[in-house]
Amino acid sequence: MSVFTIRKALPEDAGLIYRFIMELARYEKMEDCVEATEAILHDSLFVRDAAKALIAEEDGTPIGYAIYFNNFSTFTGRPGIYLEDIYVTPTVRGKGYGKAMFNYLARVAEETGCARVEWACLDWNAPSLKFYASLGAKSMPTWILHRLSKDGIHQLAESAK
Repeated sequence: MSVFTIRKALPEDAGLIYRFIMELARYEKMEDCVEATEAILHDSLFVRDAAKALIAEEDGTPIGYAIYFNNFSTFTGRPGIYLEDIYVTPTVRGKGYGKAMFNYLARVAEETGCARVEWACLDWNAPSLKFYASLGAKSMPTWILHRLSKDGIHQLAESAK
C-alpha cells in the first residue's frame, strides 16, 4: 500500500514546482504561455509570499502540486481561496490523490474562515470537469472570466497618465 502525503512547499521545491508547471502546460497545450522560471517562482512563492504551494508525495516521491492564494468576496465579507493550479502526475491519477488535495484545501478554508474555494478549468477538459462535479463543485456559467495580461496592464496604466 502506498503512503500519500501532502506538505507545504519549501524554497528548495521551486525547481520541482516549475517542472510540474511545465508538465501541466504540456497537457493543456500551453507551453508557449509559460513565462515563469524557477527563480521567479522562488521569489514569488517564498520571498514575496504571493501564493502558497503544496507538494503531494507518494512514498516520498513528489507526484503533484497545488498553488493557491487568498481572494476576497465583498458579498460574503470574508476571504476565499483561489486555486490557481492543481496537478497530479498522470501515472498516479485515479488513486484519490486529487480529491485528497481538495480535502486538504477545504480544511484550510474552514480553518481560516474562508467563504469559498474557487478555480477555473478549460472548457475542453472533460475529465477534470467531471472530477470537479464529483466533488460537489458548481460551474458558474453566468460569470465570464476576464483578464488583463502584461500588454493590457501596461496600456491601461499608460492611458491614465
